[in-house]
Amino acid sequence: MSALQLVLASASPRRQELLTQIGITPLVHPVDIDETPQQGESVTDLVLRLAEQKAQQGALDTNGQYPVLGSDTVGLLNGQVLLKPRDFADAERMLLEMSNQWHEIHTSVALVYKGVSHITTSVSRVKFRAISRDEIADYWQTGEPHDKAGAYAVQGIAAIFIERIEGSYSGIMGLPIFETSQLLQQAGITGLLKQS
Repeated sequence: MSALQLVLASASPRRQELLTQIGITPLVHPVDIDETPQQGESVTDLVLRLAEQKAQQGALDTNGQYPVLGSDTVGLLNGQVLLKPRDFADAERMLLEMSNQWHEIHTSVALVYKGVSHITTSVSRVKFRAISRDEIADYWQTGEPHDKAGAYAVQGIAAIFIERIEGSYSGIMGLPIFETSQLLQQAGITGLLKQS
């Protein structure tokens, strides 16, 4: 990577892996913000706000020295936001509701650099096959769904539930690579990828 260091305002190993996949080794700087949805806030507004707040907090923490990337992912099923499950009962409820249904995954990415915010959102659709209560109980025991929006990880064991995807696989994982690379270019950040 060039002398310009990108800061990732997230502890997510998946987001780190996705950046590494395109030749970027970020400085990892997790931030702590209140992720509670505001009254009447749409899922689109929620992910945009949280992604930007993460990037802004990261920029503040690093004194604006580096470009900072923040991202947030939220699921949407029949107009209801799919957050991280509080417990097994919450995860079971979500997964049963998603069983044999389509749901959406909204992921926003914000880049704060030189005091300017650049933000974009990726929306993908995921179709689950029918899932039984026993499968959900077994899945919960793996630990994988405990801290995931919608109670599943697309890149993990939950892949066995996914019948079809429309949109960005990396966006469902938590960082849409196409949109992220476009943001970096818009912000004038070059040299992150080796030119062939």
